Amino acid sequence: MSILRSQVVGCGSYLPARIVTNAELAQKVDTSDEWIVQRTGIRQRHIAADDEPTSIVGLKAAQAAIADAGIDPTEIDLIIVATATPDHTFPATATQIQAALGINGGAAFDVQAVCSGFVYALATADKFLTTGSARAALVIGAETFSRILDWEDRATCVLFGDGAGAVVLKAVPGQGTLADRGILTTHIRSDGRYKDKLYVDGGAGSTKTVGFLRMEGKEVFRHAVNNLAETVRYTFEQTGLSGADIDWFVPHQANRRIIDATADKLGISHDRVVVTVDRHGNTSAASIPLALAEAHADGRIKRGQLVLVEAMGGGFTWGSALIRW
Repeated sequence: MSILRSQVVGCGSYLPARIVTNAELAQKVDTSDEWIVQRTGIRQRHIAADDEPTSIVGLKAAQAAIADAGIDPTEIDLIIVATATPDHTFPATATQIQAALGINGGAAFDVQAVCSGFVYALATADKFLTTGSARAALVIGAETFSRILDWEDRATCVLFGDGAGAVVLKAVPGQGTLADRGILTTHIRSDGRYKDKLYVDGGAGSTKTVGFLRMEGKEVFRHAVNNLAETVRYTFEQTGLSGADIDWFVPHQANRRIIDATADKLGISHDRVVVTVDRHGNTSAASIPLALAEAHADGRIKRGQLVLVEAMGGGFTWGSALIRW
């Protein structure tokens, strides 16, 4: 049976030039490199310059992905930006990137699912492409989380960084089997009962301010490992696969302990896990595409391999996608 698959044809990323180490943060808040590394695995993070809003960070990643795909930007008829830190309340950051790329056809919009945003955006783009509603999609995860951090709160300010990653997807005929290249399955979930565990204490419709990120770290850790394992197990049940079949596991880069615990629960060897959290910190919706772009560029991820991505974010939201590269 011939069907359409959403095939990854290009990857790109962008990280701001400024690097902030744990030692630098220790000069501002009561923390230390040892404390941060032991609890999170993070050693440094990138921070966007004042003239680098989310749209610019996302644009640079998009340009890199389009160049990697070797296509003309005008071939793209769908742009989805996953971000919790848009330039403006409106218009959508995606429309700003669309204009900067010289694209004036198709649709462009943002998706807000915090750290799960890229998985949500990937799942959304997949539905457009596999139903014939779009031919080529640009999916971007872009964040400037440094703008919403309380730099006096050592529990949160040490965790996050800025950056962007992007993929170009094309609708390509497949046979409807697991041997097809492209997105094979996507699963997204949410449970709004846990809003107070990870949130920003402001917004245009409530406080009329941007607000700061607030988090109950222990609760987030507990839910993350369980929720992520649940959605991936559903993928395994649906496909008949197991952790041993996965060539590369590319999880949301929130915390090294969460990454390791989830891999263990799923039976995935640590040497098949792509890890960037030590150098990037938690870049929210940008973390998975940043990690994908790095592993694609250095040759770890090869054509035909099975790649599993998953994430959990505020809301709570969570989800996964299985891709044949």
